[in-house]
Amino acid sequence: MVLVKNKSWIIGTLVMSILLSACSGGFEGNMERDLGAFSYQNQQNETVELSDIKGTPALVNFIFTNCETVCPPMTFNMTEIQQAIEAEGIEDYRILSFSVDPENDSPEALQEFMSSYSLNENKWDFLTGYTQEEITEFAMESFQAIVADDPESDQVIHGTSFYLVDKEGTVVKNYDGISDVPIDEIVSDLKAVANE
Repeated sequence: MVLVKNKSWIIGTLVMSILLSACSGGFEGNMERDLGAFSYQNQQNETVELSDIKGTPALVNFIFTNCETVCPPMTFNMTEIQQAIEAEGIEDYRILSFSVDPENDSPEALQEFMSSYSLNENKWDFLTGYTQEEITEFAMESFQAIVADDPESDQVIHGTSFYLVDKEGTVVKNYDGISDVPIDEIVSDLKAVANE
């Protein structure tokens, strides 16, 4: 017989696992959700707005710098996608990584986080400068993605998908950002929306 001293920890872990599995994985078909207006700060403390990316396809994900699980592999996977995009000679694209822990993720913290990866910073913005409530609402409304504080730790529960946004600012597709990341498919889809 196994005694469980902290039932809330087990329940929290189960809920987090269910939420993450519900949010991750590829999406077959068309999402057709508008990205929605935003105006946030990037790792250089520059303002990035929806109008800055309109007319350019973008890949989007959600991360935070204190993440102990999914964010480092997700960010590494996105760097591989970026390298594949650039190997194809595609120049018309952006990558946006929204922090789900804006209280702790200052532009300086995001700059330090991204310095661990080999990436083209000219095409990739790590974003912050909003409240926890704002990013929770933004993620749900624009991406149907869950962002929630984990009550048992300093971690934040969030989905692990990568999202493709077309030139009109519409979220059109998502992909698994952790395992079996379909790099070739993502590059092909990005190229297709860039040429529309």
